[in-house]
Amino acid sequence: MADGDLVNRKNDHLDIVLDDQRALAPGQTGFARYQFEHCALPQLHLDDIDLSTQLLGKPLRAPLLISSMTGGAERAKAINHHLAEAAEALGIALAIGSQRVALQSGSDHGLTRELRKLAPSIPLLGNIGAAQLVEKEGTDWARRAVDMIGADALIVHLNPLQETVQAGGDRDWRGILEAIEYLVTALDVPVVIKEVGAGISASVARSLIDVGVAAIDVAGAGGTSWAAVEAERSTDDTSRKVAMAFAGWGIPTALALQSVRQALPDTPLIASGGIRDGVDAAKAIRLGADVVGQAAAVLHSATQSTQAVIEHFKIVIRQLRIACFCTGSADLPALRRAALIDLRDPAPGSLHG
Repeated sequence: MADGDLVNRKNDHLDIVLDDQRALAPGQTGFARYQFEHCALPQLHLDDIDLSTQLLGKPLRAPLLISSMTGGAERAKAINHHLAEAAEALGIALAIGSQRVALQSGSDHGLTRELRKLAPSIPLLGNIGAAQLVEKEGTDWARRAVDMIGADALIVHLNPLQETVQAGGDRDWRGILEAIEYLVTALDVPVVIKEVGAGISASVARSLIDVGVAAIDVAGAGGTSWAAVEAERSTDDTSRKVAMAFAGWGIPTALALQSVRQALPDTPLIASGGIRDGVDAAKAIRLGADVVGQAAAVLHSATQSTQAVIEHFKIVIRQLRIACFCTGSADLPALRRAALIDLRDPAPGSLHG
């Protein structure tokens, strides 16, 4: 695909995701199924609640990741700078969008070590598509993706559904697991695998950990639907109908998170996919996430300014802190033990404790 076509695609993606209704999956994340048991006597000071954690060995002041959302479009340069400055100010992690355009064209589109200078202390994660790894230059592209921004880790994103409904998408996914296994040995930084909104199952997650992947982002259904995004981009009615049939496809985020955590109790897990606020983030942590990611929810703020991104995440952090307070949880380990009500359980008041 020509560089100009890739850039146009990325611009289309930004436009569609910024229009909330066109990109939103019709399904649910699964978090509405659960409700915390309220603690009317927390015996805590709200300001003393400790939200700190770590990701891939680097400290975070809150268990949050700005998830991959922008690629090679020129306007993504300003977006990524706003995100990097905000992540550094807040002490949270940043994963950039796909670096494919920057790797395959003569323009870096702002994906340079300037991002590392803007965010020197936080975990910074690069990004490449799994389908690119089986190309002749795949491993070299991965190394360059890490080096060009000074990344602490590399995300390899899995998007088979998006590719199959996308004009000019990558159809041949043979050999990708083997390519990931080779990449793990070839890179000097950890490899993280994420989906893009259809979820990762326990069996797939286990196969990835078995070949040396360091962490999994389940990136489940319920947020942005990339099938719906590609349907919006379709220029013919047939392709649109094919893509829209899969707009609600995928494993709901809460279900993916629970199943992967049960299968892999010691694996670092990131929960993304339709995380609306700090209450959803608290539920995700209770259900097994180490860190929680948001992308589309912060994109509007990212187009405006660094301060707008900071204000967005200050709200999320405040909500998460109150959720801890009202469950009697002094820190994140305590939140992971908080009583959680399954509203669909036929036994009233039954708790996951």
